[in-house]
Amino acid sequence: MTAPTSPPVRLAEDIARQLGRLAELLAQAPPHQAARILGTVLDADEGILGRVTGLLVTGAHFAKDRSARGTFPPEVWLALGRAANALDDIGLDLDEHAETLRTFTGPPRPATTPAPRPVVCALTGRRRG
Repeated sequence: MTAPTSPPVRLAEDIARQLGRLAELLAQAPPHQAARILGTVLDADEGILGRVTGLLVTGAHFAKDRSARGTFPPEVWLALGRAANALDDIGLDLDEHAETLRTFTGPPRPATTPAPRPVVCALTGRRRG
């Protein structure tokens, strides 16, 4: 018999599934909605990328403590620390584009002029049966 899954593990699994669903929705979203999704994902403080970075920082601190006690290999702590640093660097790189994403987050703007009516060309306008 397998041990029941703990609530934090279930939460992590649920978040992973939801992120997969979000990726599917992003792929199908109209441009303004996709930009808004990306802006939310990439928000350094409240967005998914910032929160995942914070989660890895927490994991690195946990692994450092366990490594110091001899229950975790130091390589785990170092790998988590590098991953957290890399994500932080990525967040900083993307942060310079946050304003660009924000300009696309409003509702789609209607065209300022109506589309021109199609013009029948002399070559296609006449047909002989």
